[in-house]
Amino acid sequence: MNAMTQDNLRSAFGGESQAHMRYRIWAEKSKEEGYPNVGRLFLATSDAEQVHATHHFKALGDVSGDFSVTSGAGFGLGNTSENLQGGINGELFEVEQMYPAYIAVAELQNEKSALRAMKYAIEAEKVHAELFKQAKKQVDQGKDIEIADKIYLCPVCGFISLTGEEDVCPLCGVKKEKSIEY
Repeated sequence: MNAMTQDNLRSAFGGESQAHMRYRIWAEKSKEEGYPNVGRLFLATSDAEQVHATHHFKALGDVSGDFSVTSGAGFGLGNTSENLQGGINGELFEVEQMYPAYIAVAELQNEKSALRAMKYAIEAEKVHAELFKQAKKQVDQGKDIEIADKIYLCPVCGFISLTGEEDVCPLCGVKKEKSIEY
C-alpha cells in the first residue's frame, strides 16, 4: 500500500476513533439533560464511527508498527445543543474536506480497500450530519427528537435511520434484519 494512503487511513482511523468516544460521552450528557432520543442518536452514531474505524484499520492490511497519528477532533463537553453543533462540525469536516482529499489520493493510487472504506464513511457521515442538524433544531426548541420506535444502524457501512422504513441499506444494500437497533 502506498505511504500516503496509509497515512490517510491512520488519520481517518484516529478521527473516527475519537468521534466514537466523544459521541458516547455526549450521549450521557444528552440523557442527563432530558433528551434520551438524542442520547440514543449519539450512541448509534458512536457505533457507526466504530464501523468506519474498523474498516480503515482492516484496509491497512498487514501494515503494523507504532505510528504517530494526526487527526482532527473536537473537544469539550457542552450542553446538548453545543454538542450537536460539535457533531455537525465534525461530520461536515469529514464530508467536505477530509474524505474528498483522502479518496482522491486513494483513487490516484488505485487503493481499492481504502476506497471502499472511505466511500462508505463519507456517505454515512452525510446522513449523520443531517440527523444531528434535525436533532439540534428540536433541542433548540426544548424538544427531544422524534423517533418512530427505534434507531437503526447498518453494521456494514454506518448508515443510520430514525424510521427503519428501508428494507435494505440505501448505501450498501445490507438487509434491514442485520441492523443494530437502539
